[in-house]
Amino acid sequence: MILTEINGVFVLKFPCLETYPEIKHGVFTRKGGCSKGSFKSLNVGLHVGDKEINVKLNRETISRCMDEKDVVYADQTHGTDVLIFSGKQQNRKNSGDVLLRKGDAMVTDIKNKMLVIQVADCQAILMYDPFKKVVANVHSGWRGSIQNIIGRTVEVMKNSFGSKPSDIIAGICPSLGSCCAEFINYKNEIPETYWRYKTGFDHFDFWRMSSDQLCEKGVLEKNIFLSNICSRCNTDFLYSFRKERVTGRFAAFIGFA
Repeated sequence: MILTEINGVFVLKFPCLETYPEIKHGVFTRKGGCSKGSFKSLNVGLHVGDKEINVKLNRETISRCMDEKDVVYADQTHGTDVLIFSGKQQNRKNSGDVLLRKGDAMVTDIKNKMLVIQVADCQAILMYDPFKKVVANVHSGWRGSIQNIIGRTVEVMKNSFGSKPSDIIAGICPSLGSCCAEFINYKNEIPETYWRYKTGFDHFDFWRMSSDQLCEKGVLEKNIFLSNICSRCNTDFLYSFRKERVTGRFAAFIGFA
């Protein structure tokens, strides 16, 4: 990924998505905000124990980096609900300062709308169809992975917006790598069909699982890009629930410029 700076705030970007000037995307690090202690410093998570005023100020910082577009946050529940914002059926104006409906993926074709996913080890998957002009942002923790929320989102892009999966560009953001994705109770938590993603006795490669789920829905392997950055190994600039327990959430975003 490319490390860039917007208004003094560091943002990681995928080269494959950066070639499309009509969209904005990126992954904010934990640096550049005002939160203190365990949440230092650019925490965007409202319900993790941080002071609400600090989260609001951090979200305002992020909004400025997005040229104060219509920034949308979902109420993430580790489920499979996909929120749709269609230009054909305009939704009400949404404020980035409040949580929207419950859901773990968002899809839109509306100009000036930015979709934000909050993570601290879970994956955010950014997707763009440059032909139908549709973007998606997916929150996929291990629960979302075994429920295949990624495949569900590709289906929504296909059925609701006419996207061809082979046209979709996808970036799998910094998250828990196989080096740190330990599941000592995996036999009770992860269905046996996914045990093929074990990389050791109790470690799993969820990056490969996500890539396979995209391919199974028709996304081309050459159009899938991994950050290859483990959040738990890089708590100097990313939040990690696995390592820190009490911690913030960093933001991954995509939308139209």
